[in-house]
Amino acid sequence: MADRSPPGAWPGHDLGSRGYRRVLLALLCAGVATFAQLYSVQGVLPLLAAELRIDAARASLGVSAATLGLAVGVLPWSVVSDRWGRLRTMVVAVVAATALGLVMPFTPTFESFVALRFVEGVALGGIPAVAMAYLAEELNPRHAAVAAGTYVAGTSLGGLSGRIVAAPVGDVLGWRTGTITVSVLAAVAAVVFVLIAPRQRGFVRQTVRLTGRSGLIGRLGANLADPGLVVLYLQGFLLMGGFVAVYNYLGFHLGGEPFGVSQTVVSLLFLAYLSGTWSSGTAGRVAAARGRRTVLVASGLVMLAGLLATLVPWLPAIVGGLLLFTAGFFAAHAVASGWVPVRSRTGRAQASSLYTLFYYGGSSVLGTAGGFFYTATGWTGAVGFVAGLVVLAVLLVVVVLREPDRA
Repeated sequence: MADRSPPGAWPGHDLGSRGYRRVLLALLCAGVATFAQLYSVQGVLPLLAAELRIDAARASLGVSAATLGLAVGVLPWSVVSDRWGRLRTMVVAVVAATALGLVMPFTPTFESFVALRFVEGVALGGIPAVAMAYLAEELNPRHAAVAAGTYVAGTSLGGLSGRIVAAPVGDVLGWRTGTITVSVLAAVAAVVFVLIAPRQRGFVRQTVRLTGRSGLIGRLGANLADPGLVVLYLQGFLLMGGFVAVYNYLGFHLGGEPFGVSQTVVSLLFLAYLSGTWSSGTAGRVAAARGRRTVLVASGLVMLAGLLATLVPWLPAIVGGLLLFTAGFFAAHAVASGWVPVRSRTGRAQASSLYTLFYYGGSSVLGTAGGFFYTATGWTGAVGFVAGLVVLAVLLVVVVLREPDRA
């Protein structure tokens, strides 16, 4: 699967070439398979909570366990990818995760369900752990920002499809049937990914060592020593945590008074993800022209404006706010995640994996923490919590990330 050519020998697929299109289409399918499974449970959280008679914060563990597993898995997967190659690693990960996803709805207890979701998340970690490194190695560097935005657009489609399929099916046939339906669709996407992904040409196998400057610890340390990279990692932690908190508890908010909206109708709000599909691709193009830092700050401000609009007790205002919030989040994520491997000077896979670790760590920790604010003070408390996260993320970019783009 790997070409052992010397570094720099492969210039990368050019924009518009057959190889370029196949790489992006393959990763789009991998993103659908990964994120549809990861977030299908989020679309049925109120149904799960009602059947199992648990509160919103505990029900959210069905999402947080998977994202925590993913966060735990990304660094080991990055080490494996240095030895096996990016493509082989992603194939193994997506096949294992799909098999677990097909079993998951049949678990007999909530505890076993949460445990299996954690293991499924570990398997799913193999895709986001190395996808950006794969893009950086296989595509011409001039098109890295645009390609990263396109990949993130694919992940947003995956997240959307998981939620929007699971909720209406779950409303009629139960949450277990809703989630297994998504797992079957993810299996189809995984097969397409395996069949169309082009062979690697830019990967160079690396010896896996723990110590020394070129070892795993050294590469991790080098990436963590760059304040700019740390700020990018914190963008993932803070913004993803806030994003998941909003989508975790909005269904509970709209299912209660004065709205009384059914889960089938609530699931339609996940169509807001389409604004993220558009904004992530657009952000990549604008960042290439105007600079990543500018787009990152603007994206955070758009998130904040949309979030505050959801406080208006009028459904159209909430929908509009959710569209803005989602568009801003995916734009920020596309820029930050795509910037990480370009900025890194040693251990691209580890740099991307650290971003993914922070990103899903935020999802697990802050996504569940938002439930305590929601339970204690309602939607206003949840919005205040998320707003604080977004403001902190923007301030970090403004204060710390001062140097101009390097690429």
